[in-house]
Amino acid sequence: MTIKLLAIGKTDSSQLQELIDVYDKRLQHYINFEIELIPDLKKTKNLSEEQQKSKEGELILKKIAPTNVLIVLDEKGKHYSSVEFSAFLQKKMNSGIKQLVFLIGGPYGFSHEIYAKASGKISLSKMTFSHQMVRLFITEQIYRAYTILRNEPYHHQ
Repeated sequence: MTIKLLAIGKTDSSQLQELIDVYDKRLQHYINFEIELIPDLKKTKNLSEEQQKSKEGELILKKIAPTNVLIVLDEKGKHYSSVEFSAFLQKKMNSGIKQLVFLIGGPYGFSHEIYAKASGKISLSKMTFSHQMVRLFITEQIYRAYTILRNEPYHHQ
């Protein structure tokens, strides 16, 4: 199985990007992991939130193959502990899917079409984080999940 993290926009902070790169590199020992960024929309001043979500949704859907399993990172999604999240990933691997895609949307969330395509929603916290921080948090949690599955000492309970 391959895991792809798909996100709108780039990471402006070089410090955050360095940390994301650390976990990205660590993950390569466990699984094929990739991060793909979709550029921010241009000329959005005259677009409503719904129009922005719709345009972002069109760009996102072009990046998702019919066989991909899409999980959106959404504040209204399911909450997992790190151990529960590792079990979630194990279940996905056991199901034989080829690519699992975690999606971080733009500032206004997702279009109706994205929610319709998604197989599930996950929330990292009840708190709100910047989209750039979410990239770091989900990448670290995927890494943590694999160390849990391998019984490695990274995660403590």
